[in-house]
Amino acid sequence: MLTAVSLGPGDASLLTPAAREAIAGADVVAGYKGYIDLVPPELLAGREVISTGMMGEVERARAAVEAARAGRRTVMVCSGDAGIYAMAGLLLEILEAEGLLDTVPFAVVPGVPAFAAAAALLGAPLMHDFASVSLSDLLTPWEVIEKRLKLAAEADFVIAIYNPRSRRRDDHLARALAIIAGSRAPQTPVGVVGRAYRPGQSVTLTTLDAVDTAGVDMQTVLLVGNSATRAAGGRMLTPRGYHRKYAMNRGGQEE
Repeated sequence: MLTAVSLGPGDASLLTPAAREAIAGADVVAGYKGYIDLVPPELLAGREVISTGMMGEVERARAAVEAARAGRRTVMVCSGDAGIYAMAGLLLEILEAEGLLDTVPFAVVPGVPAFAAAAALLGAPLMHDFASVSLSDLLTPWEVIEKRLKLAAEADFVIAIYNPRSRRRDDHLARALAIIAGSRAPQTPVGVVGRAYRPGQSVTLTTLDAVDTAGVDMQTVLLVGNSATRAAGGRMLTPRGYHRKYAMNRGGQEE
């Protein structure tokens, strides 16, 4: 059995019971070293751990597949949700490429994705349609990323930005925000959340023309509001549209 297990943002309280059960029932726990560190120590006791660095995704995925192929109950732990920019897809690709889809049982345990954790800390920025774009061009050409940003901005989606800035691509976020600014007002609210629900957490509500890109790293998620998003009591609010159908003030009448 091979299972991609979502750890959520990192706080043990946001690890789902299903994820705990999957890890507790495993013989082998695989994952990026930083994510292995997020697993409660008692769940790792007595289990083989397969750990690799940030660029070792294929290596650890193949090792996990081989362990499962040998009949060992194997889990691949992932930050956030395993099916969102994580390892569920790579595991399934390898099983497909090696003709193992019918012989190695595969499952995914869902979790709290990073944009949901960031949204919770900011208030209610994702109450209407939104798009998620990763700025990492390791696997996706930058020209494709630019096109997606441009079209999402033109369509007035709230935009969640993953992998915004690294030492190798320290200009990608500034370029992305400039593209979005072509379709958004300078005062559009932007939430910047670093290390959500982990030590060192930071939550900042700013505007599109004032984002401090130098303070952003790979553990940061940005939520760029749409044309209706506003600040509300220090929170970020994207109205769903109830105000157009119902009176929001106490004792008011329907519009």
